[in-house]
Parts: sequence; C-alpha cells; structure tokens
Amino acid sequence: MPRTPGFELLAISDRRAVAGGALEPWFLQLGAAGVGAVQIREKDLSDRALLDLARSARSLLPPETALLINGRADIARGVGADRVGVHLPGSGLPVAALRARFGRDLLIGRSTHTLEEIEAARDEGAHYATFGPVYPTPSKAALGPPVGLAAFERAAALGLPLFALGGVTLERLPELARAGAAGIAGIRIFLETPELPALVAAARALFSPRSPVATRPEP
Repeated sequence: MPRTPGFELLAISDRRAVAGGALEPWFLQLGAAGVGAVQIREKDLSDRALLDLARSARSLLPPETALLINGRADIARGVGADRVGVHLPGSGLPVAALRARFGRDLLIGRSTHTLEEIEAARDEGAHYATFGPVYPTPSKAALGPPVGLAAFERAAALGLPLFALGGVTLERLPELARAGAAGIAGIRIFLETPELPALVAAARALFSPRSPVATRPEP
C-alpha cells in the first residue's frame, strides 16, 4: 500500500449542486463530519472571488482539513494558511515548476486518466492523484466508458496514492480498498450530508494505513 497524503476523503465542490448555491454551509458540514480534504473547483469565478471563497473555506474548515484549489497554486498561497495546496488537471503545469515557484511544502495533487499520467505525476513528486471514472456515472459519460476496478488496481500498484473518482458509493468502498485505493474523491457522494458520518467512519476503517485491508500482505 502506498503512503497516504494524510486524508482518505476528497470532497470536490460544485456550488450549483448545493442548496442556494452557497458553499459555506457545506464546508461546515464537511468539517463537522471529519472529511479530510476539500477541493474548490469553481472554474468560472474571478480571481478575487475565488480567493475570497478559499479564505472563507479555510476559516470554516478545521485546521487539519486539507484545502486544495483547482489549478491555482497562486490562490492557494494567497490563503496564507497551513494544509493548503493545489489540484492540477492532467494537462496542468509540471509539479517541479510549481515546487520551484511556491515551495516544497505546497500540497499538490493531479487528475489522471491513464497509467502513463499516473507514472508522470509520481515521478514529478505529486502527493496524490485522482483516477477514473472507475464506475459508470452520468457526469463522465461523454468521456467514454469507465476504467473499471481491474484497471484501478493496476494503477494503484504504481506507487502514488490514488483516489478513486466516478460513480463511487459507500457500498463500493471495501472493493476499492482491496484494489489499493488511498481513498475516494467526488462531488455527489459528499452532497448526501446524512450519510457523511458513515462515509467518514468507513473510509477511516478501510483506507487507514493501520486497517486490516490496507495492511494486507502482498500476494
């Protein structure tokens, strides 16, 4: 099992999907439930609005919750707090360039869809990657068929902490843990706020380095 970046759950924002379009109550719900990381993915916001939202998120989330800004290392640094980083698209800037500009302590993740992209992210020094869609999901249907669990298992064996994305449900967490996932990422699964405590408890039990699944011997 590869090392983990310090969280098992990565909630991705979509303010169009939350009640009233306001993310602040959602941040509070995630923090109260113990979700370990939040990615702000609001591509249409102006720089100032995105910075304001990031600062609001950082103030509302617990200090131990990681906050990732989609594609904007400068905004992440502008928040001026610990446990803040950037989540890069597959075609985003190289990790090494961001390290040189923003420092080695910046938390960096990357979206990936192929084994080659995972290897590149690993070799560049990313802390983690998301990979998928693993399962069928309406939001990713235009991108083609899902990669499937067997492909995810091969990807997870490459040595970079890998978060399953796409069609993930609470019931699918055990098989993802057995496949080597470091955790899960998504939008819809984190909008079901009554299920958040159960999701957090299951993720900690299954994806923690100390869990029986995570520490299973290699065949």
